[in-house]
Amino acid sequence: MRNYEFLLSRFCGQFGDRELNSLTTDTILSFLKDLTDGTKQSTKKLRYSLLSAFFNFIQNSIDPTFQNPCDSPILKKLFRHAKPNHWKIVEKDVVDELIFRTENPRNRLILELMARCGMRVGEVLKVTPNDVDDRKVIIRDPKSGKEGEAVFLPQKVAERLKEYIRDNHIESEKRVFPISYPAARMVVKKAGKLVGIDLKPHDLRRFAATYASRAGTPLEIVSKIILRHSNLATTQRYLGEISELEAMRWIDRLHS
Repeated sequence: MRNYEFLLSRFCGQFGDRELNSLTTDTILSFLKDLTDGTKQSTKKLRYSLLSAFFNFIQNSIDPTFQNPCDSPILKKLFRHAKPNHWKIVEKDVVDELIFRTENPRNRLILELMARCGMRVGEVLKVTPNDVDDRKVIIRDPKSGKEGEAVFLPQKVAERLKEYIRDNHIESEKRVFPISYPAARMVVKKAGKLVGIDLKPHDLRRFAATYASRAGTPLEIVSKIILRHSNLATTQRYLGEISELEAMRWIDRLHS
C-alpha cells in the first residue's frame, strides 16, 4: 500500500488533469526515469510493475479499449529484474597466505575477523574491549536492526584479539581498531596485492561463508550464525558459483 501511495500520488500530481488515453509510452518512460533516478534495479522493476498493474486495472475493469502504455518492449527491458551477481570466491590457500604474509598484528586481526568470522568491515571497526566476551564478539546496533548479535570466534583468533587488546592497553570503551573505513579498505587491498589479487573487504566475508558451506557446515549455520542473515535466500547469493574442479572434488569425496 505504501508503494502504491508513493507511486500514484506522484502520478496524479503529474498527470491528474490529463486523459489516460493521452499518455504514451514515451511519456511514461520519462515519468518512470524521473521517479526511479538513482534507485536500485529492483526498485525500478517494482515501480514499473505497480504502474503497469494500475493500467491493467483500468483496462480490465473500466475501459476495455484502453491500451496499457507500459506494455512496451523498451519499458520491459529497462525495468526488468537485474541479473543476480555471481562473485568469484577467493580460495582458502590464497586467504591463508595473505593473512600469513600480513606482518602488522592489527591488520592481520582485521583480516582474520572478516575471513575467519564473517564480520563486516564496519562491524570490525566498531569493536571495543567491552564487546569481547571470551570467544564471542557482541555487535551493537547490527545491520539487521536487532538490539545485538553475537559473532563466534575460532579459539586462536579469540586469543590473538584479547592479547592485542591487553598488549596495547586499550580502554574498555575505546575502539580496538581506531582507523577509518577507507584505511581499512586499504589494509585489505594491500593484503590482496601480496598474493596478486584485487581484494575488497566483502570478499573476505563471502569467503567465510563459502568456505564454511563447502566444508560441510549446514546452510542454516552459515546463514544464521556466520553471516547473521534474516533469510537463506540472501545467504545463497553469497556462496558464488561452483567451478567444475570444485564439483568433481565433491563428487569424489562423496563416493570415495
